[in-house]
Amino acid sequence: MFGSLSDRIGRKPIIMGGLLLAALTYFPLFRAITHYANPALADAQERAPVTVIADPDYCSVQFNPVGTSKFTSPCDVAKAALVRRGVPYSNQQVNVGAGARTPEAGEASIRVGSTVIPSYDATKPGAAEAGNAFEAQLGGVLASAGYPAAADPQRINKPMVTLILFILVIYVTMVYAPIAAMLVELFPTRIRYTSMSLPYHIGNGWFGGFLPPISFAIVAATGSIYSGLWYPIAIAAITLVIGMLFVHETKDVDIMSDTLEGGRKR
Repeated sequence: MFGSLSDRIGRKPIIMGGLLLAALTYFPLFRAITHYANPALADAQERAPVTVIADPDYCSVQFNPVGTSKFTSPCDVAKAALVRRGVPYSNQQVNVGAGARTPEAGEASIRVGSTVIPSYDATKPGAAEAGNAFEAQLGGVLASAGYPAAADPQRINKPMVTLILFILVIYVTMVYAPIAAMLVELFPTRIRYTSMSLPYHIGNGWFGGFLPPISFAIVAATGSIYSGLWYPIAIAAITLVIGMLFVHETKDVDIMSDTLEGGRKR
């Protein structure tokens, strides 16, 4: 549908429209997915909010695109454990005020409701046993607080989830349907293959490939399971601005011509 529409009204308005809609609605749409697909998570967050208590100086930016970095401080261990479980949390600095126990350097803990679970240093002797005990305790406390290990199929609002996913796919089709024609029409024949291939693979391979580690790092730093959306939203917004300012409409281009004057048919 959008490919056919782009033949009539142009490639650019449809692509720009898809980018704009995505940038404006990703947050409410993904929050709606949680509401309709996993309401138990939202309920548990209301009843027993989770907080990571740590010295921010010992919390890393957990950006690990090639899988070789190790994040071993108690703060990093605690945050990674919660992110893997999809549990939202807030951050709180260790209390070092008057009357409070002086914390050991780098110590961290997770508070679930009123229950506090100390984290551990993964570099110290006995870290494997400490890790097993920590994971078991954390899993038990989260389960007791109502945090689901997975969505309950009986509580999923399937029509609404399907509708939201359909909307997200529509955004993809708005950008993707006209883009093959637009890339062909952007460049003259003699350089077309290279000119299409280079930006396409940079966009999909590099910008797309870095999405998981960048989003994980953002979520681990903030504690919000939605904060990783800032990366695709930023890319969509930047693409929208560049597209509006610097990319011309191409639907009337003669793709058999070896020279394109102003992007229009000669």
